Amino acid sequence: MSAVREQLPEGRYGRSADARADRKLKIVGAVLGVLVLGVVGWIGWDYVGGQKISAEVIKFKVVSDKAVEVHLEVRKDAGARGYCTVRSQAENGAEVGRADFRFDQDTDRIDQVVTLITTKRGTSAELLGCHTD
Repeated sequence: MSAVREQLPEGRYGRSADARADRKLKIVGAVLGVLVLGVVGWIGWDYVGGQKISAEVIKFKVVSDKAVEVHLEVRKDAGARGYCTVRSQAENGAEVGRADFRFDQDTDRIDQVVTLITTKRGTSAELLGCHTD
């Protein structure tokens, strides 16, 4: 090992010749970052807060080769009107039934068992989504 210490080339690394320009770029970058985060937050809040009707499948029961009973729990604004789409698939994954079920009651929570008619024996029940009118 040598006693000679290597030096970095003068002016190549370190502070920029124009420190004010660097400071302005940092401020502009920070402001743009805050704006982007604000927009993303607002879109997320609008999406979650804008959902006037939502539901989940509590359980389902295959009652025959042509029908599946689905127990849905629906949450919505009391005055909201809308529907939820449910589907069933066969053992091989093929869709054998799909239907929309309306929920227009003036209440904010509905527990309801609906019957989904299928073309063949369904082995599942899946909530695809809910929509307001």
